[in-house]
Amino acid sequence: MWTLKAWQGRFMAHPLPAHERLRSYAGWCNAVEGNTTFYATPARDTVASWAQQTDPDFRFVVKLPKVVTHEHRLAGADAELRAFLDAIEPLGPRAHALWIQLPGSFAPADVPVLARFLGRLPTSYRYAVEVRHPAFFTDPHSTRLLEGVLATVAAEWVPFDTTAFFRSPPTSDAERDAWTKKPRTPLRPVALTDRPIVRYLGRDATEMTVEGWQGWVDVVAGWLREGRSPTMFVHTPDNADAPLLARRFHDEVRARVPDLEPLPEPEPVEPLTLF
Repeated sequence: MWTLKAWQGRFMAHPLPAHERLRSYAGWCNAVEGNTTFYATPARDTVASWAQQTDPDFRFVVKLPKVVTHEHRLAGADAELRAFLDAIEPLGPRAHALWIQLPGSFAPADVPVLARFLGRLPTSYRYAVEVRHPAFFTDPHSTRLLEGVLATVAAEWVPFDTTAFFRSPPTSDAERDAWTKKPRTPLRPVALTDRPIVRYLGRDATEMTVEGWQGWVDVVAGWLREGRSPTMFVHTPDNADAPLLARRFHDEVRARVPDLEPLPEPEPVEPLTLF
């Protein structure tokens, strides 16, 4: 995410060597979704570079490869899982959670598979599971079933809140593309552990994004008062303003919880010139 083209020359200097871009991003936000690992396991040296560019308290929420979660559906991909775990080891304490995103077809009947998978994972990591099958949200028995399995290994349930996004029809190409791809999952403002993780999708219009997250400001502030350590990821369909929006959300929460530490001060970016 920190290599997004729209951010170069705006939130981070441009041109900037690839091995310095994460360091620049870390001046804006103190956590990142490791989404690229879903498509391919990175080289161990690459992950070591990520660690070198960030402080030990920087948070990586790293997604397991799709070959494990979607193609093998958590069974029979031991070699691929071992390769992934070996690759991310250099993150050390920065590995805030390993993110297990499951396909929409992964239903309550598949929960025993998830239970076996979680039970075999190394206890040196924290885990966070994202489900998309509607029954987990609408059927109380299915909700309790999943929560019970997650509780056995102190894993978190990651809500992906798209309710604000789907509130009105899309108005841009990026929104129209997301309209066909993003899941319509019900709102779930519930934490199972001391490290809740929330994914929020707003709109390309800033005012609609801010309006849609107001409930989360209250929820996250409440979690902080309870002694939890939440991580909030703010997205829009084009993500062009995501770092600014993330900082704005943090400011709104901090207005309610003054003891919350401020985000780092980003380095100024020199304006682009022709000479």
